[in-house]
Amino acid sequence: MIVAVSGCMRRGLKIMWGKWIGCSVPTAARERFSEGQRGWAAIADQPGLIGQVGGWDPATGRAHVLALWTDAAAYRRFMDERHDRVFAATGQGGGCSAIGTATGETFLDMAGDATDLAPALRSATVLRVADCRLLPGREEHFLEAQREVWAPGMAAAGGMLAGTVTRLGDRRCLVTTLWSGPQAHDRYVAGHLPALRARAGLQEDLHSMTGHLIFLEPDWRVLPATAVTVG
Repeated sequence: MIVAVSGCMRRGLKIMWGKWIGCSVPTAARERFSEGQRGWAAIADQPGLIGQVGGWDPATGRAHVLALWTDAAAYRRFMDERHDRVFAATGQGGGCSAIGTATGETFLDMAGDATDLAPALRSATVLRVADCRLLPGREEHFLEAQREVWAPGMAAAGGMLAGTVTRLGDRRCLVTTLWSGPQAHDRYVAGHLPALRARAGLQEDLHSMTGHLIFLEPDWRVLPATAVTVG
């Protein structure tokens, strides 16, 4: 279900499309999975691709991938025309014990130290993800807090290159931020996060939140063969 967002929330935002993938990979199959992930470089020429990054979550051992597209139509063309063929070529299906995917419209493009998402995807080494399940009636407040509190607060911390907020379904939002390195993220957590959390009233919005700190694998990074303009 898609819940309408007020005009004030859409003002100045770049509407994109995001995909979040989580894979359970047995230890013995990790290298095979990584080799297959490198095969996704084949989609670098796909129209509408902004970029794809991923890596391992050290807390769970799961592999995660974030893909961003200019719009839903571009993503669906890719799924219809190429996805299954590329997936088969990578051989990853046999290396995963479970795969979970979720997609949705990206409603907030957060500015940071990078000039745009493209250079942020190119140079980031860490991806911080907050997978948020919201309480009924709290979505608009949550999104407003992301725009008015979290986005400028993280940008001011230094080291946050860019970020997005994507609606993955009814009362589920994915907050993704790209960081220059773990030290920058650690400084933000120690020096900025507690005050921002209090200002945003996060606990009033959340039913639950699952966090991931993903150390990005350079060989998993897929950037478009030609520059993509977002917006």
